[in-house]
Amino acid sequence: EVQLVESGGGMVQPGGSLRLSCAASGFEFSTSEMAWVRQDTGKGPEWVSIINDGGRTTYSADSVKGRYTISRDKAESTLYLQMNNLKPEDTALYSCTCRMFRLCETPCLADFPLWGKGTQVTVSS
Repeated sequence: EVQLVESGGGMVQPGGSLRLSCAASGFEFSTSEMAWVRQDTGKGPEWVSIINDGGRTTYSADSVKGRYTISRDKAESTLYLQMNNLKPEDTALYSCTCRMFRLCETPCLADFPLWGKGTQVTVSS
């Protein structure tokens, strides 16, 4: 079965950094498009960044460009998200997900139905 287990979240002060990890198993990680999404209370899910099977970033939210870097380690079947210069508005539950369908011309949530439980990131002074 597909398993996506996030870790690395926590509480940090504005300007701080965190590195999130997502341990993946139960599917072909090496050939799967992967993504990080985040969800804060009352805001709904938001795409953070997407990486293709070759390791190229295909999408990054404008709000995180220059601060976040998505990467993957195929040997370890792990997805990462390096987050720098964190801001209070980055506070959210961060989940990783793998693409299973191509229902949309551009990635949509319907294409990524399997999410991990997420790891909480809280940015506060």
